[in-house]
Amino acid sequence: MKTTIIQLNIEWGNPLENIRKVERLMTEAPKSDLYVLPEMWSTGFATEPQNIAENEENSVSLQWMRTTAKRLNCAFSGSLAIKLPESDIYVNRHYFIDGRAGSEAYYDKHHLFTYGHEDRYYQSGDAHSIVEYCGFRILLLTCYDLRFPVWSRYADALQYDAIIAVANWPESRQNAWQILTRARAMENQAYLIGCNRVGDDNYSHYRGLSAIISPIGKTLASCQANKEQTVSYTLDLEVVKKQRTKFRVLDDRDIK
Repeated sequence: MKTTIIQLNIEWGNPLENIRKVERLMTEAPKSDLYVLPEMWSTGFATEPQNIAENEENSVSLQWMRTTAKRLNCAFSGSLAIKLPESDIYVNRHYFIDGRAGSEAYYDKHHLFTYGHEDRYYQSGDAHSIVEYCGFRILLLTCYDLRFPVWSRYADALQYDAIIAVANWPESRQNAWQILTRARAMENQAYLIGCNRVGDDNYSHYRGLSAIISPIGKTLASCQANKEQTVSYTLDLEVVKKQRTKFRVLDDRDIK
């Protein structure tokens, strides 16, 4: 599964400009099966979503993901600040749009970032989401979720081969980003695709350092710091299967 991370410098509250940026970056990347975008990639991390979040029923960003995935015969993964139809409910919704099957799934961020007051306006999701694509079972996570290993623990009822973690992870906690992405990959013997943003908003500076991590915690591909760019790598399902068969850590996992 050829995967491309799009490490984006997000223009605050400007979906059309961010779509143009993504399209430009995609022209610089090889054609891929899957493109991964950061958390709230069309607006920035809008903890006060009024007049910034997109209405799900007419979101230009979501529609772009759908039409582009279909046109390019690929999939897109990334989160949007969404206002649910006919309500005052906001969610940080991580979409997986499969243009090949003409289907889509989503995951509403479970661990809202209370330190940054995300919980004041957004509704937390209460369910995991695993999608199947190119033979892979893929767990969707969003940013702060990375700090909670129990939520993402490979278990009898939560089995997957890769994790997609989309984020707006600031420079002030960059060390945690690099450690936690690798820890989640190693402890679950799964690939981890971590897509972070770069640039600045009114709250933080973001260095990026997006990466694709192997099931043993090795960095397979990574973006540079402070640079808007793409990076690609082809994930191999046999690598996951062989690692889990050879070194059977998951057999000894805690069930409870």
